[in-house]
Amino acid sequence: MSAALAIFFAGILFSGSALAQAAGQAGPSTVEMLIMPAGFLIIMYFFMIRPQQKRAKDHQTFLAALKPGDEVVTSGGIIGRVKTVAEGFISVEVSSNTVIKVLKSAIEGHSPKALAAQAVKAE
Repeated sequence: MSAALAIFFAGILFSGSALAQAAGQAGPSTVEMLIMPAGFLIIMYFFMIRPQQKRAKDHQTFLAALKPGDEVVTSGGIIGRVKTVAEGFISVEVSSNTVIKVLKSAIEGHSPKALAAQAVKAE
């Protein structure tokens, strides 16, 4: 009995695809199937990857241009003034006679006070 049911269901499954092929309905071509994922990749590049690369390049330029006296903020939220710049480290003075050494990559950007001063100079 179970073999008869298996043959019956197999006949139903395969007859539907045979009728679709006999009617002349062709599936989408390979090119049509690749257009949508390619479009998504292009959109993702312009909205996600490219801006991230631009921010990374700007950050590298910022780190290369650091000099003693710049007021910076670290990724940990510490605000201080740059004392010395070495190859991979920067000495930051956080208060009088308190200097900490941080990785160059841990510097996020200029402090808010320094940014406000730059905006006033630009006007």
